[in-house]
Amino acid sequence: MADHLEASVTLPSDPASVSAARAYVVGTLAEWGLPADTEVSDTVRLIISELATNAVQHTFGQSPTFTVDVALDRDEHLRIGVTDSHPRFPRRLPAAVQQDNGRGLVIIRWLTAECGGRLHIRPTREGGKTISIELPWAVPVQPVTTVVQQES
Repeated sequence: MADHLEASVTLPSDPASVSAARAYVVGTLAEWGLPADTEVSDTVRLIISELATNAVQHTFGQSPTFTVDVALDRDEHLRIGVTDSHPRFPRRLPAAVQQDNGRGLVIIRWLTAECGGRLHIRPTREGGKTISIELPWAVPVQPVTTVVQQES
């Protein structure tokens, strides 16, 4: 595989774009060798769903689009980032706050850490932000099928 692979898509900040972002990332990773029916793929699917949902819901219409970037470096590190143009960074809610939403970043942070990865939040030059995760790349080894001959 190449030393560096990357892919990117820009989508409208619309709820329908969440499933499009998820399909794009899972499809890209499948092209790069990660089957869509693995536990890692399920985890990535949940993470990208949360990141894209945050980009749609928490920009309050001030970011007309968001961009999903996927990069694989030297078959070792997978990075997935979602960039929007809204300047406000996510805030951590106190544990005592009872809300139906606002826990997406906590979920992302936990899933990322469970996979041995890291979460980054960085400002963009244009005044928005990128929330990204970095995970170790662990493509499952495909089982080797061997033919066993029975003795007669």
